[in-house]
Amino acid sequence: MTELDSGLSSTRRDRVLWLAFDRPRAGNAVNADVAAAAVAKALKARKLAFITDVPGLLRDADDDESIMSTLRIGEVEELIAKGVIDGGMLPKVQSGVEALRAGVRKIHMIDGRMPHSLLLEIFTDKGVGTEIVWDEQN
Repeated sequence: MTELDSGLSSTRRDRVLWLAFDRPRAGNAVNADVAAAAVAKALKARKLAFITDVPGLLRDADDDESIMSTLRIGEVEELIAKGVIDGGMLPKVQSGVEALRAGVRKIHMIDGRMPHSLLLEIFTDKGVGTEIVWDEQN
């Protein structure tokens, strides 16, 4: 992480290529959700936002109005077991939960198609996507 750490103070806008090499010329794609969570953990970020093409986590995948605004970390496993959280959202949620357990305070799932969605989710009381937070007792 030293290269990442040293680049943070620069004024450039860097991009991270999510490839890992286990031997010369043997690149493997790395899931960007997993990589983003690893970076958030390493940086001890307060929040991690996943930008998606859906309004957030939905109780019913066919109903955009069934958005779950707030989930507690203790609810996630049950929703995965029931198949409510699946497909492309599964690595985002699993990586997010891992980041929470490593010290990130809040995870956000936000619809990138909506103008200003990141600002609305993070800086308003209600938000526009889904946040995953610790259970109240933690």
